[in-house]
Amino acid sequence: MSDLYSEFLVKKEPTTKDAVIKYGMIILTAVAAAAGLLFSFVFLLAAVVLGVACYFIVPRTDLEYEYLFVNGEMDIDMVMAKSKRKKAITVNIKEADLVAPVDSHRLDYYNSSSKMKTLDYSSGNPDHKRFAVITRDKGENCRIIIEPDEQMQQAIKNSAPSKVFFD
Repeated sequence: MSDLYSEFLVKKEPTTKDAVIKYGMIILTAVAAAAGLLFSFVFLLAAVVLGVACYFIVPRTDLEYEYLFVNGEMDIDMVMAKSKRKKAITVNIKEADLVAPVDSHRLDYYNSSSKMKTLDYSSGNPDHKRFAVITRDKGENCRIIIEPDEQMQQAIKNSAPSKVFFD
């Protein structure tokens, strides 16, 4: 028996918010360091605290999502600054309610629900073909947005043909 296997890497496109956070933190750290050297030791301590915060926050503005699909189960990992990897979520496609393009009419019922949690693991570009996976996460309905390539789309379709739509 052959396994359904596919993997794909999607780079999240930087947003204005990401740029403001990244460069704002760096500029604040530099200003606090200069003020610490010129005026008071307190500003130097603030610069150290901001520098440590930059170490943890700035890599989160450079994200890639790695999809690994094996036999009906999709693992999504976040790769931060091409150096740190963190497991984001595991989705069993066979247990999902529906997999369809984000703009599909099949999602109309789910889009009307205001209580549905949305997790976006795509590039964020509306021109790319993005899919919504409707499933349950910790007891509540959840919409997971992904951006698989053609090979992964076929593997997903083959694992749960009655739940996956391409229209």
